[in-house]
Amino acid sequence: MKALVLSMLCVCGAGAQATEWNFRATLDNKPIGSHRFVVNADGDTRTLLSEARFAVKFFGITAHRYQHTANEQWRGDCLTEITALTDDNGKVSKVHLETTELKGCAMSFAYWNPLIQTQTRLLNAQTGAFENVEVSRVGPGTLTVRGLPTAATRWRITGPAQPIDVWYSLQGDWVGLDSTVAGGRQLSYRLE
Repeated sequence: MKALVLSMLCVCGAGAQATEWNFRATLDNKPIGSHRFVVNADGDTRTLLSEARFAVKFFGITAHRYQHTANEQWRGDCLTEITALTDDNGKVSKVHLETTELKGCAMSFAYWNPLIQTQTRLLNAQTGAFENVEVSRVGPGTLTVRGLPTAATRWRITGPAQPIDVWYSLQGDWVGLDSTVAGGRQLSYRLE
């Protein structure tokens, strides 16, 4: 529990609150980089900054680079604007959508928000496309978080190309993610 509390940074002042998640990313249990999420809340308004930096190396040579930055604006649990830039090994994609294009109460793949567990459609920040999904509770398990075994519950998101398993602590905090990617390789996030 103490590790989970220390892993999230809360800065309070002038009515605003910020929460930060820093994940170590691995591919087949080998470190490839990090993914950082910062949510700033002020009343009913939230902003998210998401920054991923991966470098997959073979024999010390970088074979694949991935960089992704997204800025999201939220009112309550509804996404109102998103701007994202992704460089996937030289293939660059840009996304910018506002309220009128998001139609209704949209949600991105906002793993940090437990309401993702009730969604049937999510916005892919890399492509700007909505994906039909099914989210189901898989069950309890133990996940290593900051080197410590941590009781967690796994939820599976199916619908995108590969299922995504998202792990939450017993307190409901996001602590990990697992997914199979191209070539049958295992991408994992663990909270640092």
